[in-house]
Amino acid sequence: MSKAPGAYYEDMEVGSEVTSPARTVTETDIVNFAGVSGDFNVIHMDAELVKKTPYGQRIAHGLLGLTIATGLVTRVPGAEEFRIVAFLGMTWDFRKPIFIGDTIHMVRKVAEKRETSKPGLGIVVFDAKVINQRGEVCQEGQWKTMSMMRSMAALLEKQ
Repeated sequence: MSKAPGAYYEDMEVGSEVTSPARTVTETDIVNFAGVSGDFNVIHMDAELVKKTPYGQRIAHGLLGLTIATGLVTRVPGAEEFRIVAFLGMTWDFRKPIFIGDTIHMVRKVAEKRETSKPGLGIVVFDAKVINQRGEVCQEGQWKTMSMMRSMAALLEKQ
């Protein structure tokens, strides 16, 4: 696990990368996510029926994997200091299933950054990957965020 690459926009360097702690996906996670999302598809819920599918077992919801990944990033040491103002969008691909019992972690790298027309704010694009215990990339894509600069933080502190 590595430390978050700086709290402010100015601290984030293109190419800097962090690895999150890992977490094991449980049956309880899948059941709870089904309840929240309303997605009770048999591929997630019916252990007997899915034995006849190519996967041979239940799989986690794709969006559950993404949701867990966003939480894992917040557990990187120093992440509590991030000054991310907004999540602006993403592109995302689901490459491999996540099974009950898989342990996943997140790798996130600063891909690009630019200042906005609004003083004190910058756009940071991250390359992000969800990786399982076998080293397989299960999900990947880019996350686009808006981050605070030190000048904006100084203005807010004066208020």
